Amino acid sequence: MTPIASSFHIGSLLIDPPLLSAPMAGFTNLAYREILRRFGGVGLIATEMISARSFIYKEAHGEDAPSRLWGIADEPRPLSVQIWDNQPETLAYFAETLTRDYQPSVIDLNFGCPAPAIAKNSASGSYLLKTPEKVGAIVERVVRAAGKIPVTAKIRLGWTRGTINAIDAAQAIESAGGAALTVHGRTAQEMYSGKADWDAIAAIKPHLKRIPLIGNGDIKSAEQAAEIFRKFPVDGVMIGRAGLEKPWIFRQISQLLRGEELPTEPPLAKQRDLLLRHFDLLASQTGVEKAVILMRKYAACYSKGKRGARQFRTAVCTARNETEFRKIVQELFPIET
Repeated sequence: MTPIASSFHIGSLLIDPPLLSAPMAGFTNLAYREILRRFGGVGLIATEMISARSFIYKEAHGEDAPSRLWGIADEPRPLSVQIWDNQPETLAYFAETLTRDYQPSVIDLNFGCPAPAIAKNSASGSYLLKTPEKVGAIVERVVRAAGKIPVTAKIRLGWTRGTINAIDAAQAIESAGGAALTVHGRTAQEMYSGKADWDAIAAIKPHLKRIPLIGNGDIKSAEQAAEIFRKFPVDGVMIGRAGLEKPWIFRQISQLLRGEELPTEPPLAKQRDLLLRHFDLLASQTGVEKAVILMRKYAACYSKGKRGARQFRTAVCTARNETEFRKIVQELFPIET
């Protein structure tokens, strides 16, 4: 079979395979990142998005760094750390600290989050797409602060369908020294409704002179990802929610991109074992009590689309301790798709 897509660079960093995991608040913590590494196939793994303002506040008051920084200094590379705020100086200070104390492979700026707490209440994330010139000013300031570490940005198509301005934002990011651009194919107003517009993502490519374009949105299978590379002029693909449901999807895609046959899904018994290993990782990092609570959302992802999933999710949410959680997983994890 003929290979479909090859690697690309973010600055001097080789992204091979050309697949990136999306930063997702509340999900892409250290335990999940370790799960992805065990399966392989991810060219660049991302952290959860981290508030620059929260970091500075905690530092000023002598408090511990935000929990989302836990593990970053020592875990394998490459690793992208995504940060957010709306002030160039705040983001630059945080970028300087990350560069000095954590040395990530990439610093990614969030201009795409549509959540009201970020976009509306904090005038950050996708809200900043209303003013591409401010997006450019932020990127320029953070690029200077980050030194040799490449700075990337993630955006949406615009604030609303009537104000799509992704091309303007993309050009501002590139002109300011951004090293790569990721575009989610919806507007902020659309949140996650409807379908991602890959034609609109592709339309940005001719307007970029030097930096790679990474597409994001609605990829649910390895075959679909391969088709995206065949059909659209993107350098890379970023996957979020499908990676929570099937952490092995990156490995499947990477094999297709190399021209190999699509590997089969892990048997349900192995998926059950993976869920329990995920719990063990979380427990070792956060403590058992917190892990029992956090695993509720991961368990819902693992069981999605399987027979008995609703009963399983309901039961997992009633687990009060590790013993109950393990018993529910062993007895009720969906046995048929």
